[in-house]
Amino acid sequence: MPADIRTFDFNLLKALDALLDERSVTGAASRLSLTQPAVSGILTRLREHFDDPLFVRAQRGMVPTPRAATLAGPVKQLLAEVESMLQPQGFDPATASMTLTIAAIDYALRVVMVPLLSAIRRQAPGIRIVVTPAEASLHAQLERGDIDLALITPASATPDLHTRVLFEEDFVCVLRADHPDAAGPLSLDRFCALEHALVSYSGSPFAGVTDKALAAIGRERHVALSVASFLILQDFLRVSDLIAVVPRKLAATTQGLAILEPPLAIPGFTKIAAWHARSEHDPAHHWVRELLFKTSNTLI
Repeated sequence: MPADIRTFDFNLLKALDALLDERSVTGAASRLSLTQPAVSGILTRLREHFDDPLFVRAQRGMVPTPRAATLAGPVKQLLAEVESMLQPQGFDPATASMTLTIAAIDYALRVVMVPLLSAIRRQAPGIRIVVTPAEASLHAQLERGDIDLALITPASATPDLHTRVLFEEDFVCVLRADHPDAAGPLSLDRFCALEHALVSYSGSPFAGVTDKALAAIGRERHVALSVASFLILQDFLRVSDLIAVVPRKLAATTQGLAILEPPLAIPGFTKIAAWHARSEHDPAHHWVRELLFKTSNTLI
């Protein structure tokens, strides 16, 4: 009786393929770098598995039985498919077709995603990008594959995620180009006297890292406007006398605003890329990450 497929050693198929091509135990042994007794033992196992002699002796070598002859094509096809499956997966950006989901806040959209998307469109036009907000359930989204890549700060990353630093960021002051104080420099007293705008996603809407830095030296400012987007903040600044403290790389992308150094030390932050182990070795994802690292290195 033939053996159960669950006990079948698929390495035997390589030997069967060699025997079918060589029609000789000696020839198959040479091709497989095995001894003749070893190949004879394999042939015995093959006969048991297929419940058929498979080969019979002839004047010159061996002749396959009808059963063996019907196996020749399928065996070669199966071996080719297995070999292809085991080969390292290639990736050609020019012909790639896939959808990638990236989580980022609006700051990262302007600073990181714009140059990244421009590079992807030039080099891999078949890649579609979905940009979504970074949420509290970020880790679960990465684990499920709902998100492929996240642009976040280290505090938002869990220890089991793969991460890489994109850049270090600090802060500058921005105000409209024709603001009375646009020529600078700003003194600490003048900085505190001006009305401020800030971005707050949650928590205390009228306090941020700047207020903590001021409190540490016994000073405070008046925040007149709190918004949830860096991008809309710029529009408010252009039509008012408000001043804002924003990330330097974001300020560098704006137009119609003057940039001044703050009159006190304000702690900056680190921007990182994070991804799950499930996509660590995927060639397409690896290519996109490397492109991200390259474009991030060019940021001012």
